[in-house]
Amino acid sequence: MDFNLTSEQNMLVESVRSFVEKELLPYEEEVDRANCVSPELSAQIRERAIAAGFYAFNMPEEVGGGGLDYLSQALIERELSKCSWALHVFVARPSKILMACRDQQIEDYLLPCVRGEKIDCFALTEPGAGSDANSIKTRAVRDGDDFVINGAKHFISHAGDADFAIVFAVTGSYEHKGRQRNKVTAFLVDSDADGLTVRRGPNCVSNRGYQTYELFFDNCRVPANKVLGEIDKGWDVANSWLTAGRVMVAANCVGQAQRAMQAALQWSADRQQFGQAIGNYQGISFKLADMATEIQAAELLALNAAWKMDQGTMTDGDAGMAKLFASEVLGRVVDETVQIYGGMGLMDEGPVERMWRNARIERIWEGTSEIQRHIISRELLRPLMS
Repeated sequence: MDFNLTSEQNMLVESVRSFVEKELLPYEEEVDRANCVSPELSAQIRERAIAAGFYAFNMPEEVGGGGLDYLSQALIERELSKCSWALHVFVARPSKILMACRDQQIEDYLLPCVRGEKIDCFALTEPGAGSDANSIKTRAVRDGDDFVINGAKHFISHAGDADFAIVFAVTGSYEHKGRQRNKVTAFLVDSDADGLTVRRGPNCVSNRGYQTYELFFDNCRVPANKVLGEIDKGWDVANSWLTAGRVMVAANCVGQAQRAMQAALQWSADRQQFGQAIGNYQGISFKLADMATEIQAAELLALNAAWKMDQGTMTDGDAGMAKLFASEVLGRVVDETVQIYGGMGLMDEGPVERMWRNARIERIWEGTSEIQRHIISRELLRPLMS
């Protein structure tokens, strides 16, 4: 890996950093307190992201997206994450799995998402199937030219703003090593489809204003031409997106950690105790040294995984390591930042307690830390136990 960024990448980082400071951060506190983003503000962010050329930066150029390599995408994610997900989600990154769209689906779903005319959401998780995605119960049964979907999804991010959901449902089963496994199919389901109810889920303390929703399917009829990819091949569609997504989460975590580190540094220089700045005391300065070291290691791991994606050599274990380490580093960094701030770190008059809250979800979504360890260890052992 070449550790030197190109001049174009450096310019890109500076442009995104400026956008975050001007268009997102000024609204973070009010959104957090209100626990919502107004339609006017979300439209404003979307319009300005389109004007700045950041919208759909993750999508290929041939469909109107930014056409950026994965390393550049990770750099953008690192900068965007220095503000809450509630706001930077509107600098939209449509689900890359929409590249599986075919025929009329391209005009109805893929291209409108790239242009900012439609918003998608990813509906996989269910009350009884989080880490064990193969245990989903939502079923889709063929009925003539349609599929009839019944079941429920929860923790579906951003579904209240979405025009359609990419829904994963069981369409059959097969035997694998003496066990029955689900065949799963992905569907494009419009938010106003008959038989679909979208309802706000419980409030989450992380990223207030970035809501999750519950989706209920009651004999929801979906035409067969809304199958995304191939029937019974839904995991092929999902896995290509989920693995890459973990690298981008790692980059998100690095950006959040860098923001917390900067706050901790400034406080350590400004806060006086016993007649001098607290940063002069080893109890504080050694924390800062450890934080900086871990952040740099997490960044190198995340960017290396992104670079490997560009080379076509990244494995699931590479993505898992990046996500695991960066998310856990973030947890330690924000916790130490609170400790350095002392009591003020837990007061909602400043951003530190917000950083602390927002960081906690990173060890859960896109695959928990435990799942990442399972993926990594399985990859390590597979050559020796096959």
